[in-house]
Amino acid sequence: MGLKAIHIMFTSIKLEKRLIACLLFLLFVPIAEATEYIVSPATNDEAGVSVHGEKVVLLKDFTVYWQFLLWLAAMQILSVIDILLYHVKFIFAILGFRIVDHSNAAGILKRKHIYAFIKASPGTCISEIANNMGLNRGTLRHHLKILQAENLVETHSDHGKVHFFQNNSTYEEKEKLILSALQNEMTRRIVSKILVKECNTNTDLARITGISKGTITWHIKQLKKLDLIEENQVGRSTMYNINPTYHDTIETMYINFFE
Repeated sequence: MGLKAIHIMFTSIKLEKRLIACLLFLLFVPIAEATEYIVSPATNDEAGVSVHGEKVVLLKDFTVYWQFLLWLAAMQILSVIDILLYHVKFIFAILGFRIVDHSNAAGILKRKHIYAFIKASPGTCISEIANNMGLNRGTLRHHLKILQAENLVETHSDHGKVHFFQNNSTYEEKEKLILSALQNEMTRRIVSKILVKECNTNTDLARITGISKGTITWHIKQLKKLDLIEENQVGRSTMYNINPTYHDTIETMYINFFE
């Protein structure tokens, strides 16, 4: 039988903490001893003798030890509860059940969603994950570190920007390089036009994509640094082409993830 998650509202540790807290509270509450004093002028040394015919009551001093008795009773109860819960947990273990920590279960569920997002969007970055999943970046970084420690995801750095991928050798290094670069929408538009040979000059790219010439120049420089784009001077014009080494991989990655 597979493991079945069952939510149990109490455990021996939590009960012990609560009972001990109550016990400590009672122990530290100052309690006056049940002692009473009668002060009267003594005319002789004989105890219990009336001086002027009044009624004399002799009182005994005594200390209440109920706090100690309460402590003993509480320890006994805790021992019994611990023994009972031990057997309950043992029975659940035999039947295939397990106790689930709510906070840990929620964290596991979040990491499953994060992992699924990375798997569907290889090369994604922290800002994209946070925006799409509505997560705080600090919380997201915490879960990403756990996923990395568990060897479920791996990273690729591109000019200081970290991109995340499914692990288990799913992607080769050049595939990580290409997918990381194509995460940028403007870069992707430029590459797609050059890939299908629709246009391959700065002027034509600016006209077709609607991106300014200066912005296209900047993105082309980044693509050249990654060795994804080659440029050739033809007369007075600079022609851009996809590096033949990466051409087929770029085409495959673009079709699979961005069309």
